[in-house]
Amino acid sequence: MRSVPRAAVVLGLLRLCLGQANFAPYFFDNGVGSTHGNMALFSLPEDTPVGSHVYTLNGTDPEGDPVSYHISFDPSTRNIFSVDPNCGNITLVEELDREREDEIEAIIGISDGLNQVAEKVVILVTDANDEAPRFIQEPYVVLVPEDTPAGNSIFKVHAVDRDTGSGGSVTYFLQKPHSTKFAMDRHSGVLRLRAGTTLDYEKVRAHFVTVVAKDGGGRLRGADVMFSASTTITVSVEDVQDMAPVFVGTPYYGYVYEDTLLGSEVLTVVAMDGDRGKPNHILYGLVNGSDGDFEINETSGAILVTQNPAQLRKEVYELHVQVTEVSSDGPPAAHAMVPVTIRVVDLNNHPPTFYGENGPQDRFKLSMYEHPPQGEILRGLKITVNDSDQGANAKFNLRLVGPGGIFRVVPKTVLNEAQVTIIVENSAAIDFETSKVLTFKLLAIEVNTPEKFSSTADVVIQLLDTNDNAPKFTSHFYVARIPENAPGSSNVVAVTAVDPDTGPWGEVKYSIYGTGANLFLIHPSTGIIYTQPWASLDAEATARYNFYVKAEDLEGRYSLAEVFITLLDVNDHYPQFAENIQEKTMVLGTPLKIEATDQDAEEPNNLVDYSITHAEPANVFDIDVHTGEIRLKKFIRSLDALHNVTPGGDGLWSVEVQAKDRGSPSFSTTALLRIDITDAEVGGEPRPGQGQEGQRGGGSLFQMLSRGPMAAFLMQTRDNPMKAVGVLAGIMAIVVAITVLISTATFWRNKKSNKVLPVRRVLRQRPSPASRTVHLEWLKFRRAKAAAKFALKEDASNENCNNNRLGSSLPPRAPAPPPPPRVLPTMGAAHWTVPTVSGSLASRQPQWSPKPKALGSPIKSALVSELKQKFEKKTVDNKAYF
Repeated sequence: MRSVPRAAVVLGLLRLCLGQANFAPYFFDNGVGSTHGNMALFSLPEDTPVGSHVYTLNGTDPEGDPVSYHISFDPSTRNIFSVDPNCGNITLVEELDREREDEIEAIIGISDGLNQVAEKVVILVTDANDEAPRFIQEPYVVLVPEDTPAGNSIFKVHAVDRDTGSGGSVTYFLQKPHSTKFAMDRHSGVLRLRAGTTLDYEKVRAHFVTVVAKDGGGRLRGADVMFSASTTITVSVEDVQDMAPVFVGTPYYGYVYEDTLLGSEVLTVVAMDGDRGKPNHILYGLVNGSDGDFEINETSGAILVTQNPAQLRKEVYELHVQVTEVSSDGPPAAHAMVPVTIRVVDLNNHPPTFYGENGPQDRFKLSMYEHPPQGEILRGLKITVNDSDQGANAKFNLRLVGPGGIFRVVPKTVLNEAQVTIIVENSAAIDFETSKVLTFKLLAIEVNTPEKFSSTADVVIQLLDTNDNAPKFTSHFYVARIPENAPGSSNVVAVTAVDPDTGPWGEVKYSIYGTGANLFLIHPSTGIIYTQPWASLDAEATARYNFYVKAEDLEGRYSLAEVFITLLDVNDHYPQFAENIQEKTMVLGTPLKIEATDQDAEEPNNLVDYSITHAEPANVFDIDVHTGEIRLKKFIRSLDALHNVTPGGDGLWSVEVQAKDRGSPSFSTTALLRIDITDAEVGGEPRPGQGQEGQRGGGSLFQMLSRGPMAAFLMQTRDNPMKAVGVLAGIMAIVVAITVLISTATFWRNKKSNKVLPVRRVLRQRPSPASRTVHLEWLKFRRAKAAAKFALKEDASNENCNNNRLGSSLPPRAPAPPPPPRVLPTMGAAHWTVPTVSGSLASRQPQWSPKPKALGSPIKSALVSELKQKFEKKTVDNKAYF
């Protein structure tokens, strides 16, 4: 009974232990080709990019606990992979190279926190075509005999590719197969001599053959690639005995003279083996033709005379010399033969000699004028040449040695004796100014003699001058500047002309002519240009003069140059006010402008600055130093403020204004201006509901509107000049477009007409210029009522918007910029009134002055004025029609 309880206790304890046991995690084995599991039989291409996710470890824990993964490597190897411990993603961290390491051993592990399981895995690295073929045992140099038969194997190259499969297979071919004498077996790499070709050491001693090894191609990083390598085989051709001896310096001629000694050498023949690589020894011998009078040295090839020249029976000997190769390996091999001609001649002991009228002479002189006619014979030279030898020894050539192409000598070839004639070949080169003496050497040299005896004679030609050159100025243009206040007879510029001729022909006489030469003179010998004694220069009247200067020699040869003289402006004019200033009326809030011009021609002499020299009272007015606009002080904004400043005044203010130019020394002009200041009104009375200030503002607006739309527009845009410029440009564009349309319609109407009309231009003459500007009719000053009205009426007799005199409608001169724009009334006949009182002004012809530096935007203001003037001129021109 006791055994039964004991067994029950043991069984209970066993159950308790099993309930508390924790089983180890394990990997899933998903088989070959799977990318999840325990990396069993896992392979990876060697071109896998670093950083790629290559595998995912996958396992589980029987109890369902979370697991972590890890991977490790042998300490002596690289850490190829890294693993994410949580998700098991394995990443490649090192580059793979199958050729260096085709298997990777790693230990992967899985753990549930209590138990850890590790497995050793082997990852196979598969091949990618990443290796190029490589030739081994370079460099390749092979020695090939030149008599190697066509088709024979010469050499074998070998290249290896460490890739596997098609990427490791290598084929061979030549880089330029059609331009070489060789062929390549594409599989074995054997180099052969192509069929039908031979090697020749005497022509080409070395051949350079480029061989290319190419693999079979394969995949690399997702693309099909193919690698190749090249090498050069140097084929040196080895010489063999296949060429006969070759004579050097053929043909051979020798001469035996009357004073030649017995046993003397006549000439030497030279031969060498045609096989230059391994030449054989050479032996010489005479075959026939010597008749016992000559012999040859068998080793040197020297031919010797064995008889006294007086005993030789022939004048010409034809010898035949044979040369034979002697090989060290056996009997004589190849031989060759050459003819040798030996001529027996008399002794050539007389060189050519030049003779003058008195016997032998080696120097001849002649004087002649320059530039003789081409083909003329130099008859002053009496030259004879002679060679006392006979036959061929007396034949020689003549030529002139010296500057080429000037003279030629006749005859060219002489036998025994001839008269020498020298003929002019190039007349232009015979120039006294270039060379006063021409020196040549007359050379006579034998033609067919071995001695080539020669002699020379000097020919000296002294040239005489003629008048063949015209004077030439040192410059085509002369530019000078002179102050306009220079006194009479002042030097301006010196011109220089040179005549290379000598004597009287080289003397130069100067003169001037032209429309601008009236105020100037020139010294006929020195070329100094100076002003007339009575000349009075004025830069404002004529700033530039232009005329021609002439240089002439004794016989009338001449040349011309142009002279440009610019007058430098001097400050010699006072500023002049454009109006006879007496009394002016200023509308409150509107500036009053005065203008003065300076007659000087250039800046800064004609730039005018304005200032107030005296005013009563002194604290009422300001003036713009550049534009001449007079304004009230900024703090005076009403008549009440003005009367507070000048209590007890009668409404008139006296201002002394000065206009001063910027020249040195500076000139100035003063004028006394009496100004009446009034406020603006509408019809002389304030509007209902307005006080004095409302009357002042409303009156100004009504005054602006009453002047017409153009004046109102310009007043509104005076702070934005570019807007006015745009509007005016648009108006001009419309006018041009209308003109083009009318001209086109007229052209087509005339073209379609059956009657051909002559082209003529009819210009309608206007009786008087049409009125386009506003002439101010000034009323007499009335003291009774300060706000009296006066009218501005349009004068039909004046067309200039700048108060010019009648008929003055010319545009401004081009060099002067336009004046600042002024607000003009409309072109219609409408009257407008302002509550002002005017003084009298005498109208004068305005003078254009340089553009003042106005306040604000002077460039925009000048553009507006210029566009208005062009628009008005375009309207006037449109009144003339064809």
